[in-house]
Amino acid sequence: MALATLTSKGQVTIPKVVRDSLQLQAGNQVEFVLSDSQEALFRPITKKVDEVFGRLCRPDRKAVSVEQMDAGLKRKLRAEMP
Repeated sequence: MALATLTSKGQVTIPKVVRDSLQLQAGNQVEFVLSDSQEALFRPITKKVDEVFGRLCRPDRKAVSVEQMDAGLKRKLRAEMP
Protein backbone atom coordinates (compact mmCIF):
# COMPACT_ATOMS: atom_id res chain seq x y z
CA MET A 1 0.00 0.00 0.00
CA ALA A 2 1.28 3.48 -0.87
CA LEU A 3 0.51 6.33 1.54
CA ALA A 4 0.58 10.08 0.99
CA THR A 5 -0.03 13.07 3.25
CA LEU A 6 -2.35 15.97 2.45
CA THR A 7 -0.66 19.37 2.89
CA SER A 8 -2.31 22.48 4.31
CA LYS A 9 -2.73 23.67 0.69
CA GLY A 10 -4.66 20.51 -0.24
CA GLN A 11 -1.77 19.01 -2.20
CA VAL A 12 -0.63 15.39 -2.25
CA THR A 13 2.55 13.92 -3.69
CA ILE A 14 1.70 10.78 -5.61
CA PRO A 15 4.03 8.01 -4.43
CA LYS A 16 6.66 6.93 -6.98
CA VAL A 17 5.39 3.35 -7.11
CA VAL A 18 1.94 4.66 -8.13
CA ARG A 19 3.37 7.14 -10.69
CA ASP A 20 5.48 4.38 -12.22
CA SER A 21 2.60 1.89 -12.30
CA LEU A 22 0.26 4.38 -14.00
CA GLN A 23 3.08 5.76 -16.20
CA LEU A 24 2.39 9.28 -14.95
CA GLN A 25 4.73 12.11 -15.83
CA ALA A 26 4.88 15.78 -14.94
CA GLY A 27 2.06 17.62 -16.71
CA ASN A 28 -0.24 14.60 -17.02
CA GLN A 29 -3.82 15.10 -15.91
CA VAL A 30 -5.66 12.83 -13.49
CA GLU A 31 -9.25 12.72 -12.34
CA PHE A 32 -10.93 11.77 -9.08
CA VAL A 33 -14.23 9.92 -9.27
CA LEU A 34 -16.18 9.98 -6.01
CA SER A 35 -18.36 7.05 -4.96
CA ASP A 36 -21.37 6.98 -2.65
CA SER A 37 -19.29 5.05 -0.09
CA GLN A 38 -16.94 8.04 0.45
CA GLU A 39 -14.15 6.56 -1.64
CA ALA A 40 -12.32 8.20 -4.50
CA LEU A 41 -11.07 6.50 -7.64
CA PHE A 42 -7.92 8.14 -8.98
CA ARG A 43 -7.15 7.62 -12.67
CA PRO A 44 -5.04 9.19 -15.37
CA ILE A 45 -6.74 11.05 -18.19
CA THR A 46 -5.91 9.50 -21.54
CA LYS A 47 -5.51 11.64 -24.62
CA LYS A 48 -8.15 11.65 -27.32
CA VAL A 49 -7.12 11.01 -30.92
CA ASP A 50 -7.91 14.61 -31.84
CA GLU A 51 -5.39 15.87 -29.26
CA VAL A 52 -2.48 13.87 -30.67
CA PHE A 53 -3.41 13.77 -34.36
CA GLY A 54 -0.46 14.60 -36.57
CA ARG A 55 2.25 14.34 -33.91
CA LEU A 56 3.99 11.51 -35.76
CA CYS A 57 3.89 13.33 -39.08
CA ARG A 58 7.26 14.66 -40.22
CA PRO A 59 7.30 16.38 -43.62
CA ASP A 60 10.95 15.36 -44.19
CA ARG A 61 10.14 11.63 -43.89
CA LYS A 62 8.92 9.54 -46.83
CA ALA A 63 5.46 7.97 -46.40
CA VAL A 64 5.31 4.17 -46.05
CA SER A 65 2.55 1.74 -46.92
CA VAL A 66 0.58 -0.32 -44.43
CA GLU A 67 2.40 -3.40 -45.71
CA GLN A 68 5.77 -1.76 -44.98
CA MET A 69 4.58 -0.85 -41.48
CA ASP A 70 3.41 -4.43 -40.86
CA ALA A 71 6.74 -5.83 -42.08
CA GLY A 72 8.64 -3.44 -39.83
CA LEU A 73 6.57 -4.44 -36.82
CA LYS A 74 7.15 -8.14 -37.54
CA ARG A 75 10.92 -7.56 -37.79
CA LYS A 76 10.92 -5.66 -34.50
CA LEU A 77 8.89 -8.36 -32.70
CA ARG A 78 11.14 -11.14 -34.01
CA ALA A 79 14.24 -9.24 -32.89
CA GLU A 80 12.84 -8.88 -29.36
CA MET A 81 11.96 -12.56 -28.98
CA PRO A 82 14.50 -14.68 -27.04
